[in-house]
Amino acid sequence: MRAAVVEQLGQPPVVREHDAPTRGEGQVLVEVTAAAFNPIDLSIGGGCFYGGSPETPYVPGVEGFGRVLEADDLAAGMRVYVEAGGGRGGPGSLCERVAVERDALIEVPEDADDALAACFGVAGFAAWLPLEWRAELRAGETVLVLGASGAVGQIAVQAARLLGAGRVVAAARDRDGLERARSLGADATVDLSSAGASDDLAEMVRAAAGDNGVDVTLDPLWGEPMVAAARASAPGARIVQMGQSASSEATLDSATVRGRGLAILGYSNFLVPRELRVRAYRRMVEEASAGRLTVEHEVLPLEETPRAWQRQAAHPRRKLVLRP
Repeated sequence: MRAAVVEQLGQPPVVREHDAPTRGEGQVLVEVTAAAFNPIDLSIGGGCFYGGSPETPYVPGVEGFGRVLEADDLAAGMRVYVEAGGGRGGPGSLCERVAVERDALIEVPEDADDALAACFGVAGFAAWLPLEWRAELRAGETVLVLGASGAVGQIAVQAARLLGAGRVVAAARDRDGLERARSLGADATVDLSSAGASDDLAEMVRAAAGDNGVDVTLDPLWGEPMVAAARASAPGARIVQMGQSASSEATLDSATVRGRGLAILGYSNFLVPRELRVRAYRRMVEEASAGRLTVEHEVLPLEETPRAWQRQAAHPRRKLVLRP
């Protein structure tokens, strides 16, 4: 079968013939029809993933979407989302077929679009579950989405609305991305590239959020943007921390935390119980099939994997999806 193969850590994969998988006991053989690229794929392939480096050669890709070919208890042709190994101790998804354990699959409706549904795994979980599960977003609350121009941010703006937010503020450095966030339902935007110190940025966030301030912040940035969000927060606000794209460090005064009763909640997809991931994924696919949830994405043939790998390193606003 054709597959993308990482032959040397730190180098883009090559697309070549690779041994086809055979289904082991209790496993499911899946024909992969779409596989979304993620930053973690590059982290693993670069040898800098905190969980360790895989032996080479290996097939990358931590998620995919496809149809069941062989299984003990699933009908052939059933459409499924696949949580793949991709260098983390299991087979990757950037190939024509993959054999995985039964609990690595989520069954989805027949009317789901393959490429779009492939986008709601890693990126979708990181957008939906911090709001629903960690922050326990309540109806009518004001949500601030930092880094709103990327795939996670795009989904998060829509997720906040679907989960009952009363007001959604999108913040990012990319002005085109902010316009996209408005078109997806953001009530107001904050241009992080035009801000100075965190106090100035806090005023911009506060003005965008309205009189009551921010109740929930989705934060993949840390650094000054998080500090500004904290200072613009309402009493009892929650900041869900899930990345450090702006900085690995932030200086936040004690009075801001104490005076607002602020909660800073860490989040990682790896910490979410499976039943919550299954429920969230199915909800996102249902919303997408109904036209209420989308994300910018670009579909490329598997042969384009080396180029897509390099594009992913530049943090594209569009989600890149490979079609074997």
